[in-house]
Amino acid sequence: MAGLMEAITSLAKRRGIAFQSSEIYGGLRSSWDYGPLGVELKRNVKDAWWRSMVQLRDDVVGLDAAIIMSPRVWEASGHLEVFTDPLVECLNCHQRFRADHLPGVHAPQSGHEEDETTVDMHERPTCPNCGHHDFTDPRNFNLMFKTHMGPVVDEANAVYLRPETAQGMFVDFVTIQSVSRKKVPFGIAQIGKSFRNEITPGNFIFRMREFEQMEMEFFVEPGTDEQWHDYWIEQRRRWYLDLGLREENVRLREHDADELSHYSKRTVDIEYRFPFTDWGELEGIANRTDFDLKQHEKFSGQDMTYFDQDRDERYHPYVIEPAAGVDRALLAFLIDAYREEEAPTAKGGTEKRAYLALSRELAPVKVAVLPLSRNERLTPEARAVFDLVKAEWMCDYDDAGSIGRRYRRQDEVGTPYCVTVDFDTLEDRAVTVRERDSMAQERLPVANLVTYLAERL
Repeated sequence: MAGLMEAITSLAKRRGIAFQSSEIYGGLRSSWDYGPLGVELKRNVKDAWWRSMVQLRDDVVGLDAAIIMSPRVWEASGHLEVFTDPLVECLNCHQRFRADHLPGVHAPQSGHEEDETTVDMHERPTCPNCGHHDFTDPRNFNLMFKTHMGPVVDEANAVYLRPETAQGMFVDFVTIQSVSRKKVPFGIAQIGKSFRNEITPGNFIFRMREFEQMEMEFFVEPGTDEQWHDYWIEQRRRWYLDLGLREENVRLREHDADELSHYSKRTVDIEYRFPFTDWGELEGIANRTDFDLKQHEKFSGQDMTYFDQDRDERYHPYVIEPAAGVDRALLAFLIDAYREEEAPTAKGGTEKRAYLALSRELAPVKVAVLPLSRNERLTPEARAVFDLVKAEWMCDYDDAGSIGRRYRRQDEVGTPYCVTVDFDTLEDRAVTVRERDSMAQERLPVANLVTYLAERL
């Protein structure tokens, strides 16, 4: 399984999906840049989520809230007090670690890592750096990035980079409900950057200090929250499967009572079988009750209730929250799509073929146009075909190297279809279309190409 992650990280760097940030300066730990193909893949993941959660529904609307919010927001939400991890230092090498992630220590962890964790350090933890067993006592370390707004650096001007996108949806609840004229039940969805000063980030893009979230707060009438929670658990599980994750690699995990976040009545994680953790969280679906709206009402003095005209009463809605990480979802889709097989060569032998069996919806490039050779007669025709398809889909044009190698390059990044322009095209105005997974080829007129691809993409 370690070999699989090596293959994925190597592919990601070699093909411009994701690579270490600030690499020419030695890199910055747990900070990653998305290259040309990574940008497209990430955008496709977000677009698929938005289409499912907002575009195809009439009960969810969107929001793009500010990253830096009033510090009172984080006081009300509890982040200033309990958004901590237990930090310890090895007394031998003086490296610092998150205590509940040390080998030999087993402690419950919240899916959102927002509640204080009690760690029994008598379990003889082992330092991953030097192998010793002696550590300082755990102390709580707040995960929020702190900065200052304005020219004066003092506590009066302290602000925080948001550790989650959720709070923007809670503080804007009354405004969004009013302007959208939505009735409960309805949701507010948001995609955006969050920041957590993780003690032990790692495993490529699985755990980062700067990451992107896809969250939705679904406001429901108290008493209907449990049914809506079950509904969203299944909706979100199905989303991953519909986009290509294999069912045997996806599971649901119920949070035990002692690991529930301070706001949660019930939380269920959607987990994926990652090579480096066995099972790791993809998404948490929490029943947050009316905790957040009541807290913001208490701290702001503003009425955060909803007036139900049908019942002629006001109440604080309960909230069901599906919260997913864009980067983790992208990583799971990459891992699950990676395939290696022996494929036939033009000379009658076989060679290893590595390809990404990504869903058509997620593939960074949908179509590649490949002239049979870099020839002055073929190039204009190939460029004309490229101009035809690039208006419809994200496409690539590649004329460097043998056609076999170019097929392999496109397979490796998950391009579903390759269109080959050859010398016969000059006579019959037809091209050869090759499908990624089966490598089956079909010849068809250029005039029918867009329709043919549209039916399959």
